[in-house]
Amino acid sequence: MASLPSVEDLRLVQAINRTGAVGTAARELRISQPSASQRLSRLERLCGTKLFERDTRGARPTAAGAELSRRADHILGHLEEVYAATRAAAVGRRLVIGTFASLAPILFPVLDADLPDLDIEQQVDHGHFLVERIAEGTMDAAFIAIADQMTLPRETVARRVGRDELVLFVPPGARPPGRGRHPLKDRPVAFATYDRGIEDIHARLAAHGALPRRGVTLSTTVAMARRRAHLALVPRSALATELRPGEHLTPAPFRYRLTLSVVTSPTPLKPLIQYLPRLRATLNLS
Repeated sequence: MASLPSVEDLRLVQAINRTGAVGTAARELRISQPSASQRLSRLERLCGTKLFERDTRGARPTAAGAELSRRADHILGHLEEVYAATRAAAVGRRLVIGTFASLAPILFPVLDADLPDLDIEQQVDHGHFLVERIAEGTMDAAFIAIADQMTLPRETVARRVGRDELVLFVPPGARPPGRGRHPLKDRPVAFATYDRGIEDIHARLAAHGALPRRGVTLSTTVAMARRRAHLALVPRSALATELRPGEHLTPAPFRYRLTLSVVTSPTPLKPLIQYLPRLRATLNLS
């Protein structure tokens, strides 16, 4: 069996990916460039593929290198929490809850306000990494929107929090959608979702005449629409608690539904499960 990557291997991959050069990464890690190059070559042999394209201009990650860098971020971030989690366990029960970046600014303030008696440690990551942590036993609950689009580990259980839908956000100054077959004809429309339907949504917007502009997160998408007084297509929950005066939501020209789920171990903390109906109402889910 091939040897496992060391912490130093993963930190090297992170540094090269971040700095774009083996030499710069070596100086950052306080090792010699030949040592860094040898370590990278060894790691590439173990992986059986090239991780970085290297030339006089620097080092650029291949698809394999980018994936290993993402995994390194996850693994090292997990390791950095070990001592803090150990100390927390010594003084009392801490609930570790994770979600994805777009939902974090919506979900965590609500949990903090509604569950003040729970000591909640907030974590943000991609959905599949969060599920892995539930299976490992290092996270108590993960709120994700792809539970019905993936195969969950046997050690986990998904519960539906509620159904969401895409709606059009109309800020002040933005014209509402028109009528007919192309109600968004030649209209820039920012959009975002929290499931895996980005390409499908882009195609549907284009079919209705829109000029789709993808936002990287829900809050970014809403900000794009506010700044340019354009429409935005987002899940209803994205604005469940923060519509400003003069703003409103209107039905999308096509129906697209999403499911927000919470993934836990088979024996989750009872107060959290009891809270789900209230959370559903707060986020305006059905």
